Amino acid sequence: MTYESLVGRIESLPPLSDTAIIVEQLYSEGLENVDIQKLVKIIEEDALLTANILKMINAPIYGFSKRIASVSQAVTLFGTQMIYGLVINYSIHEKLRANIRPYGISNSEFNDICHLQSALMRQWYTKIEAKHANFLASLALIMEGGRLILAKEITASSYIKEFKEGLLKCENIEQYEDDLFETTSYYLSALLFEHWNLEPLYVYMLEGLDYELENTSPKMEKYINILDVIRIAVNVKEVLTKKSISRACAAVEDIGLNPYEFEKIAQKIKRTYDKTKQ
Repeated sequence: MTYESLVGRIESLPPLSDTAIIVEQLYSEGLENVDIQKLVKIIEEDALLTANILKMINAPIYGFSKRIASVSQAVTLFGTQMIYGLVINYSIHEKLRANIRPYGISNSEFNDICHLQSALMRQWYTKIEAKHANFLASLALIMEGGRLILAKEITASSYIKEFKEGLLKCENIEQYEDDLFETTSYYLSALLFEHWNLEPLYVYMLEGLDYELENTSPKMEKYINILDVIRIAVNVKEVLTKKSISRACAAVEDIGLNPYEFEKIAQKIKRTYDKTKQ
């Protein structure tokens, strides 16, 4: 299993679903130009996608007290950027059907991780820069897509046991992946998004998450650091544990933000999530 074979697998992937492609085209003219009525109509024409979106946004971790019963209501409350992420997330999981067990978790737990990352980003960053919170929360929802590519390759290679043992021992998941594959899940997500012509800024930020980029603007560097905070707190080894929240708080402080506010929100989401598992 090599970096080249992973790239080859991505390049051979078919396009996203017709609905996802149409939605992507709607967003191609810029977020401010999205025709909301057309967006709602496109989603509602796909019954499975509609059901999935309503199921996800009514999860307790997103913090809505009243049930959201329609796509139009979801767009109003969540915003068009977050709906974009939900549509793309659903399509990615449909196209990349992979058993995530090499990472020692179930597919259901992996799905929870994606939504926890997004919920944490949205609830935390709204208090810092509300204008861009949904843009980042949408990326947080789909940034684990590359892990499905790696999981598929590991399963096909029959080295699941060895990989899991190494994963348990490692201190840094991305360093462990890079040592084995000369790349990381997040960089593969960038390649995946590029292959599917998704938001270019998402591609750029994911490329810079584990590898240093040249001429990165201060704004992009800030957003990359924000993404890093989220994956420290919630990842395939630690989901809002005492240790991961503490490490994430340290990262928050390093970038000049309030760690106490972050911890309060992380703990609130953890309590809500833990209740759903009882």
